[in-house]
Amino acid sequence: MGWLPVALLAVPLLGALLLLISPALLRPVLRGYGLAFSGVTLALAVVLAATFDYAQAARPQLTVDQPWIPGLGLRFHLGVDGISLPLVVLTALLTFLCFAYLSWGDARAPGQLLTPATGRPRALVFTLLVLEVGMIGTFLALDLLLFFVFFEVVLIPMYFLIAIWGGKGRRGASIKFILYTLLGSVVMLLGLLLIWAQTGTLDIVALSQAHGAGMSRGVQVLAFAAVGIGLAVKTPMWPLHTWLPDAHTEAPTVGSVLLAGVLLKMGTYGFARIAIPILPEGAVVIAPWLGALAVVGIVYGSLACLAQRDLKRMIAYSSVGHMGFVLLGFATLTTVGINGALFANVAHGLITGLLFFLAGAIKERYGTADMPSLGGGMLAILPHLGAVLTFAAIASLGIPGLAGFWGEMLALLGAFQPAAALPRGLFLVFMAIGGLGAVLTAAYFLVMLSRVTHGRPARPALSLAATHPAPAVAVAGPEETGSGAAESQPEELGAGAAESQPEEFGAAEPWPEEGRRPAEVIETEPSAPKAEAMRDIRGYELVAWVPLIVLILLFGLWPKLLLSLTTPAVQTLLGALS
Repeated sequence: MGWLPVALLAVPLLGALLLLISPALLRPVLRGYGLAFSGVTLALAVVLAATFDYAQAARPQLTVDQPWIPGLGLRFHLGVDGISLPLVVLTALLTFLCFAYLSWGDARAPGQLLTPATGRPRALVFTLLVLEVGMIGTFLALDLLLFFVFFEVVLIPMYFLIAIWGGKGRRGASIKFILYTLLGSVVMLLGLLLIWAQTGTLDIVALSQAHGAGMSRGVQVLAFAAVGIGLAVKTPMWPLHTWLPDAHTEAPTVGSVLLAGVLLKMGTYGFARIAIPILPEGAVVIAPWLGALAVVGIVYGSLACLAQRDLKRMIAYSSVGHMGFVLLGFATLTTVGINGALFANVAHGLITGLLFFLAGAIKERYGTADMPSLGGGMLAILPHLGAVLTFAAIASLGIPGLAGFWGEMLALLGAFQPAAALPRGLFLVFMAIGGLGAVLTAAYFLVMLSRVTHGRPARPALSLAATHPAPAVAVAGPEETGSGAAESQPEELGAGAAESQPEEFGAAEPWPEEGRRPAEVIETEPSAPKAEAMRDIRGYELVAWVPLIVLILLFGLWPKLLLSLTTPAVQTLLGALS
């Protein structure tokens, strides 16, 4: 079954190449094209999980090891173990759900970009397929240089995803994203080359089994710092996080989902795959500093969330805090802590992916993601959407029984009893600060729910129209009549169009006082066609969201499903440190 890893890369790559070779032939089937190729990739990922030998989760399986550049000793080495398997399946699932979100339903809806009205649908499908190749390849690579190549492949499609299909500030956000990540990658490459120069090999399996043999303590510390900086930018770790809020805020919905659900995991995965097992002495020296920056990120991310007005920006800052728990788990250098980090990786991908889907749906309906401007009372206006948003927020704040709980709890437990080589008193302080961050996490999500879902609706016209559309009310939203409906959403437009579009419902202004006529309510003649009001959850949204909801519940109620897979691999990863 060694062909499976190759097939996981070949299928989306083939789909992207065919779009370049015969674009005119594929244009009529474009809406289902990406869905079909990502669906095949997901099916292959499921087959990979089904054929995986769970009794041998600590060793790479289904490997492919062929000469790549023989003169330099580089090899095309792919494989999967208990650490990478959940992330491969998560990547294939989220990519498929993004295509389902884009491909089904009314093509003119603003959340769906596969129509000429929203700009460059063929380029969008091509971009997402190339992005999938890079993401899956990163988790399959067992050669340091091959890992770096896939790690970098994702940057260009994500840059274009933000720069072309993003919101009004997309150009600045995309430039900041590419500059930060490229700079981090340069530093990481220097660290990888240092490892190669000292050991004479780039094979991740051989280097992990050697546990730093052939490298002095000073070299390991220097290499860990260089590799760690590159990974920390992608994670992102405070204070290297400043590209993330802008990128999330301006990215289209599917871009935010993949950025939070997969790209951030590439950084944390690098600590488990490269930094800790290959450079154990460097890990011991750097771990206290890593833990300190992690808990600062937890508290900083939570406080920043409390100060946000924009829903997408708040979710972006929450990722800084959640990734802080992941890094704290790695810093403990224990089986419990690293298991918690790997569990939190998967849980964050599911929960934050769902949150960004929901934020996109809210922005499409209201025309803004500014929480005070939403007016509150969503549970009265859009009860199903409000209920799913409440579920996702509760899952993210770490309620027991949902997936968000176990990773953070295990990371804090690992900090209570860190590795013997680490100062326990310092990590007890980290545990206390991390616990404060968990409390603050609950605070900002509860504040968000009180602003958005609870209370009396501040927009009575919308509340009434949600159940009884009237001919005298025309609400700007995703179901507007006319061919220009999709173009009214600045987040989903192609390059050069978004700046000319005003924000709907006056995101910067409060809702008019009672008795005043809102500018968006337009009087029409009785004979005019009825404008369709905001709809609750649509069918294609259910297709994209229900699998995430089910998995959040499944991993929350049955954490052993993941922990039994990662534990043997973590014990092998720690090697001499365990």
